[in-house]
Amino acid sequence: MGGVRQKLLAGAVVLVAVALMATAAEGYISGKTWTAINRANRHGPFVGLVVPNTFEMVPVLNSPSFVASKTIPNLDVQGRRFRFGAIGGQNVVMVMTGLSMLNAGLATQMLLSLFRVKGIVHWGIAGNANEDLQIGDVTIPEYWAHLSLWNWQRYGDGKENELPLEAAGDYTREYGFLNFSDYTVGQGNPALAANELNSIWYQPEEIFPASGVPEERQHAFWVRASKRYYALAAKLEGMELPACVNGTTTCLPRAPRVVRVSRGCSGNVFLDNARYRQFLRTKFECTPIEMESAAVALVAYQQGVPFLTIRSLSDLAGGGSALGNEASTFISIAAQNAVDVMLKFVPLLKEQ
Repeated sequence: MGGVRQKLLAGAVVLVAVALMATAAEGYISGKTWTAINRANRHGPFVGLVVPNTFEMVPVLNSPSFVASKTIPNLDVQGRRFRFGAIGGQNVVMVMTGLSMLNAGLATQMLLSLFRVKGIVHWGIAGNANEDLQIGDVTIPEYWAHLSLWNWQRYGDGKENELPLEAAGDYTREYGFLNFSDYTVGQGNPALAANELNSIWYQPEEIFPASGVPEERQHAFWVRASKRYYALAAKLEGMELPACVNGTTTCLPRAPRVVRVSRGCSGNVFLDNARYRQFLRTKFECTPIEMESAAVALVAYQQGVPFLTIRSLSDLAGGGSALGNEASTFISIAAQNAVDVMLKFVPLLKEQ
């Protein structure tokens, strides 16, 4: 009897070991999911659509321009839903990232790792740092930078002092700084003007391009959108866009327009401060300022995939009405304008 029990126990151990080996071989993504991914990729290559939030995605799903795939309308992988369809005959796969640089980077990397993606189009709303433009205008930047990676300098050091680990190449003073004392109220009194927060120095991202040597870092601050995509976007600059919030008499001073601009800036900050907005405009020439696009740009750049970002302006960051931020009033028209421009742009990629 004891021998039978030992054989049964040994058999159970073998079965568990085989199950563990199978799980390890498949990784976290199951074999069933990999099969579905491979089946979806038969319809590629796709244009990858990356959108931050539901209010920027739902107008696409409700648009007759988006035709959902009948074979695989969506596929859920590791907490992300990838939606398949076509826009103007161009096959697309769309993923919603959620708020922030981390979410945007993770979702974009998953998109590129799992599916046959030939290019990325990212869209959404943004704060505005360029007072020559207005709410509702749709901006298409040529360059993006991440502006919430800092080296925070100790009190007492100045711009002539080397930063910690600067000599090792970890940090740099190349891209400039923000000195908090410059924004102290009552600067006429030297005793009050000094600010112990001192300065933050803006830093480039460490990147590891697929075309480079693994574990040999490079650095990137301004990341350029695809030259071809940016040139194609010129065809959108005459688009007609609505000036009034749908179903209301709340209207903008003029009809919004599509504008290609030089620079957009991202950070893990919702910016509703006029002085910092003015600083970013003066220092970095930012127009849209938001929380995801630079992450999408950095991932696409490292993977060698062309990208373009379309951002509609929902508010003048820290400005406009004295009663509060305008985004809550104009978020619907800003989101819809970004969607309309994206829906016009994607079919242009099929013609190339």
